[in-house]
Amino acid sequence: MTSPASEGRTVRLLAVTACPTGIAHTYMAAEKLAQAAQALGVEIKVETQGSIGAENVLTDNDVTDADGIIIAADKDVDRSRFAGKRVLTVGVAEGIHHPERLIEQVRSAPVQGAGGGDGADGAGKPEGGAGGGKERSVAYKALMNGVSYMIPFVVVGGLLIAISLAIGGHATPDGLVIPKDSFWMDVNNIGVIGFKLMVPILSGYIAYAIGDRPALVPGMIGGWIAADGSLYHSEAGAGFIGAIVTGFLAGYLVLWIKKVRVPKFVQPIMPIIVIPIVATTALGLFFIYVIGQPISWVFEHLTSWLGGMTGTSAILLGAILGLMIAFDMGGPVNKTAFLFGAGLIATGNMSVMGMCAAAIPVMPLGQGLATLMRRKLYSEQERETGMASLFMGMFGISEGAIPFAAARPAQVIPANMLGGAVAGAIAGMAGVTDAVPHGGPIVAVLGAVGGVPMFFLAVAVGTVVTALTTNALIDIRERRNRGGVGALVPAVAGVPERGVVAQPAPALVGGGGSGVGDLGSREDVLSGYLTGATVNVRLDAGDKDSAIREMAAMLATTGKVADLDGLVRAAFAREAQGTTGLGEEIAIPHAKTDAVTAPIVGFARSAEGVEWGSLDGTKARLIFMITVPEAAAGDEHLRILAMLSRKLMDPGFRERLLEAGDAAAVLGILGEVQ
Repeated sequence: MTSPASEGRTVRLLAVTACPTGIAHTYMAAEKLAQAAQALGVEIKVETQGSIGAENVLTDNDVTDADGIIIAADKDVDRSRFAGKRVLTVGVAEGIHHPERLIEQVRSAPVQGAGGGDGADGAGKPEGGAGGGKERSVAYKALMNGVSYMIPFVVVGGLLIAISLAIGGHATPDGLVIPKDSFWMDVNNIGVIGFKLMVPILSGYIAYAIGDRPALVPGMIGGWIAADGSLYHSEAGAGFIGAIVTGFLAGYLVLWIKKVRVPKFVQPIMPIIVIPIVATTALGLFFIYVIGQPISWVFEHLTSWLGGMTGTSAILLGAILGLMIAFDMGGPVNKTAFLFGAGLIATGNMSVMGMCAAAIPVMPLGQGLATLMRRKLYSEQERETGMASLFMGMFGISEGAIPFAAARPAQVIPANMLGGAVAGAIAGMAGVTDAVPHGGPIVAVLGAVGGVPMFFLAVAVGTVVTALTTNALIDIRERRNRGGVGALVPAVAGVPERGVVAQPAPALVGGGGSGVGDLGSREDVLSGYLTGATVNVRLDAGDKDSAIREMAAMLATTGKVADLDGLVRAAFAREAQGTTGLGEEIAIPHAKTDAVTAPIVGFARSAEGVEWGSLDGTKARLIFMITVPEAAAGDEHLRILAMLSRKLMDPGFRERLLEAGDAAAVLGILGEVQ
């Protein structure tokens, strides 16, 4: 490649900055890269992929004229548009702390391949770079990537099936049947396609998050094989658990194949032909011949074992069937219990199917109810999925709970199993019967259930047990991860007791007492999100957790905090994803949570500094806390934060904030951010 210097022209670079939340790090890295490029006499254009969307987007002409591209990101960035260019990929923190080094390194970075994967020389990450710090969360991010792409297929497929059964279905000895060649059968078939795609999508996008585009095909085909038991002589597929396994296997298999050195003439076809074919074939055969046989064995032996229990206690049998129904929702254990109950209907024993029918809707109903009972534990997408899950549960579609089980298996699956066991046991004790091989309230409404009151009682109790257990287990996990959030918040004037909405505190004069500013001061700072009530020039806390609690308490004095503990938990959750310590003695903890009723920005200054885990080793002295409601309208608060992040990269601006005598002076300085 010809050197720009040898041609007598200025080096032209491009950059993309991004972080998972797209708030502070994204814009600070962009500003630092721009400053370093100017100092080095290099032209640079930086695209930011923040919460307000992509800005300063790189065009095809930009890429054509570029001598290299720096990607400073802690999330996936599509590199296929940079094919044929030198691409350096690092964590976003590297863009903040070592921009000059990146500008030098990109000139010898590997050339990007045509398939969106790594170039011939390997992944463009320098040894010991910040990117290595992300490995601990790669598996979790990959799982969440698969779940997020799977959810629309679950919702669309499940709702179409439920609607078609509700309007066009009839109870028969063979189950809920929709007349062939009818309109509702066509609707049902469309929904079934959505459900069939659900498992391959989960597997494929787990693999994609790990191995990039070359892993997508082996991941999806592996997921299809996992769902189709007939390929390995099993009456039941491996379900969503099998899809998770194939997704990770495909992703890491592709990563391993990428490391194999091949001749240069083969490199262009590696990501689009060689890697997908080799990985798909190897994974498919491995699943069929190695993993598939144990699944078939489990199915056969569980069926035999259940057959030997038909004469035992109805309560015990119901509990066991409920456990099995709830375990893998469409996998071999679930299918064993369901087919066992369905097979006994023809012999006149309809009580076993009654136990199964009561357990079948408990998982989706329980997970949907859980999102309603403790909304703050769930994201907006999860709450929307919860509503769809409730609807699917009414029609006996247990797969509505799969997104929750895939995202939090350690919490959701045990809760599902407990609720299913309770429902099955109650149905067994009460002698509930079901004359059709289907479950859920719909079969009772259509007259197929005997002992209807106890059937609904079993479903209701199982649902409540599932919801309560799920939320309890999630809450325990979050408290453990966040290091005892329940500790008392430091006493600050006007701070309410836990769970009580704060009322505005009386005006306090800045420069005395706690250092909280005058409420009557400027109202236009950061669009009014930062006021005198949320400025503290003398932070008392000596550690990060205490600082977050103290600042949350300060924000509560505005009357815009509905749940102080919830705000603290949300801030801790963001810290668990990665430190918000940005270096340069700055930290910007932030959270999006319904614990607040309106956007709020707080500022605190620490004389000694607070250890925040910043990569440059500096303690945080300038701390901004930003919090907005989940459904905050518009994105002006993000734009303000983007401008603040850029402004904080100015050493003079930071020095003035450190030297400001009181809250009024701080507000005057921050009023320049616009």
